[in-house]
Amino acid sequence: MIPLPLAPKIIQKKKNQAVFEVEGLYPGYGVTIGNALRRVLLSSLGGASITQVKIKGASHEFSTMPGVLEDTIMILLNLKKLRFKIYEGDVQKVILKVKGEKEIKGSDFETSSQVKLVNPDIHIATITDKKTELEIELQIEKGIGYEPKEQRKNVTAGAKKSEIGAIATDAIFTPIRNVNFQVENMRVGDRTDFDKLSLEIETDGTITSEEAFFEACEILIKHFNIIFEGKSGKQEEEKAAKKSEAKIEGDATQTSVENLNLTGRTLNALLKNNIKTIGGILKKSEKTLSELEGMGDKAMSEVKRKIKKLGFELKSGE
Repeated sequence: MIPLPLAPKIIQKKKNQAVFEVEGLYPGYGVTIGNALRRVLLSSLGGASITQVKIKGASHEFSTMPGVLEDTIMILLNLKKLRFKIYEGDVQKVILKVKGEKEIKGSDFETSSQVKLVNPDIHIATITDKKTELEIELQIEKGIGYEPKEQRKNVTAGAKKSEIGAIATDAIFTPIRNVNFQVENMRVGDRTDFDKLSLEIETDGTITSEEAFFEACEILIKHFNIIFEGKSGKQEEEKAAKKSEAKIEGDATQTSVENLNLTGRTLNALLKNNIKTIGGILKKSEKTLSELEGMGDKAMSEVKRKIKKLGFELKSGE
């Protein structure tokens, strides 16, 4: 049996970054596990992202607004840096309303208790005129991985049209910013070719690196459990079949027809004609059996198939 590794441990930790280490991996398993976790971390963890932006006075992404230093494209790029965490529901909206000369940051958005902005210091725009008013409405949705706006339009084709003035954006749902892993050789007993896996995870702050690591592990475990349960289910079927066969023991001819696992209609036809054992079936010829009440072509075919599995055949004479 392949020896199992030691439990993972954190060897380095910063604000949104941590390095996990797994020692004692059997040769080759460092890359196997490290690559699997990296792929799951980057593609399969859920998060929240801005999917739609409405800016008052900007009907499309190439608009410019008087009294605002940045153009619409630059504002959209700044908004994409905002990272939200949704506590309730799948879609939330937040609003920003600012008037007068000011540097606008993420903290100027009005958020409810259902949604949290984890990086409020992000610069959004700069108002250079005292009379200028800037209004922005963001639609935030839950999702997985990365979803370009074109793909979202295709998925929602046929649904209600987007609101006038709403600008769709590419959605970066994944809370993972970066994942790297390294594999080194280490000594285990007399061998020096075992693997030591170092996995570095950086998040956007909506979840911790530890939460991301164990969520990725859980996703992999669930997938393997489904595969393993498929094997277990097959083994249970084989056990049930063997148990059914075990009922037919000793003199098979004395075995009850109920142990043949016949359909209800065929079983009832046999019992109605006072045929209760396999021996009772074998006493009849194929022609005689087929003439009994309730023994149609399907019933005959089923009976012949079942007794053939036991090594018997019906007599062909009268």
